[in-house]
Amino acid sequence: MAIVKPFKGLRPPQNIAQDLACLPYDVMNRNEAKKMAEEKEVSLLHITRSEIDCSDETDIHSKAVYDKSIANFKAFQQKGWLVQDTEAKFYIYAQTMNGRTQYGIVGAAAVYDYMNGIIKKHELTRKEKEEDRMIHVRINDANIEPVFFTYPAVAEIDELVAEIVNSQKPEYDFVAEDGFGHHFWVINDQATNNKIETLFATKVPATYVADGHHRTAAAALVGNEKKKQNPNHKGDEEYNFFLAVHFPDTQLKIIDYNRVVKDLNGLSKEEFINKLADKFELSEATSEIVKPSKLHEFSMYIKGEWYKLSAKEGTFNNSDPIGVLDVTILSNLVLDELLGIKDLRTDKRIDFVGGIRGLGELAKRVDSGEMEVAFAMYPVSMQQLIDIADTGNIMPPKTTWFEPKLRSGLVIHKLD
Repeated sequence: MAIVKPFKGLRPPQNIAQDLACLPYDVMNRNEAKKMAEEKEVSLLHITRSEIDCSDETDIHSKAVYDKSIANFKAFQQKGWLVQDTEAKFYIYAQTMNGRTQYGIVGAAAVYDYMNGIIKKHELTRKEKEEDRMIHVRINDANIEPVFFTYPAVAEIDELVAEIVNSQKPEYDFVAEDGFGHHFWVINDQATNNKIETLFATKVPATYVADGHHRTAAAALVGNEKKKQNPNHKGDEEYNFFLAVHFPDTQLKIIDYNRVVKDLNGLSKEEFINKLADKFELSEATSEIVKPSKLHEFSMYIKGEWYKLSAKEGTFNNSDPIGVLDVTILSNLVLDELLGIKDLRTDKRIDFVGGIRGLGELAKRVDSGEMEVAFAMYPVSMQQLIDIADTGNIMPPKTTWFEPKLRSGLVIHKLD
């Protein structure tokens, strides 16, 4: 069963929480981070993307950038911009998008659970990205940014959360610049904290990484390093745990993650469409945006026209948790067979567009001449994600997109 513990959170005072909180480090480039932190001296980006406080020529993985992160983290604490709670506790972090709110339990997940497969993953990680975040955890001796987990919903946990949010005023409550609402409660009652810990330990057989595989791996690997380095290791040290927000699976919604491709691999539009017709039923072309409405249905934009593509029976395997995924169908039948794209991770001819940007973004990328063709997919379901993780399988790259992204900085977990 899952180990999730309360912890002594390091948090901002109410009056600066909105300005301090920021998007995760990996959803922006250097220039975007710099712009986001403009005129925000308290922005956590000065810690998570500390290259913004170095010269533009400075390598983002250089010692100077890491040293700046350490200095800024210390300064934030010295100035009272981050203050540690005196008692271990859980927190509730809720997000509102398009009138829908999802409620997560902020707690310390166990390194042991990650190492032993109780925390399950559905994506591969890249060593170089892991190492960058591992350095960040090591040097600051803290999990600065949370990871996004899900778990099979438990009615008793849902009821406890509802009771707290309906009876208690949130500690932080704001709408960010992207229009998404962020709401944060501190659970001060010891009996409630104990009950939440017990419910996870008795009712939740596993948790799942929804978003943040590299941060999860980095946090767990650093914790494991510290265990090996401590001859007096007992198992209850803070480094045995890392910061995660746990959302019930019934409240989460995965957004589509779409593809744009630079060329047709030497084919004309007509030749390409003729080859597609071998494996897909194609609709008539239209200038109106076509949005996939069910599994195994795709939309394609090419030369100013939209098409609906429906995979023909026999082109996929419904009993294979990976083979049934639309990303697999598209990758095998179109990207690989027709366009010669073998490795989605390394091929420079393909790019990925989160569904949050809308299908109009796909047309924009093609109409600009940057790309030749775009494909939109019906989003993966939470049940598909859990089935794949439970069977030890790995999803193809860029399969899931979760929104809203967790804001970093509302609470931090120190390892000391």
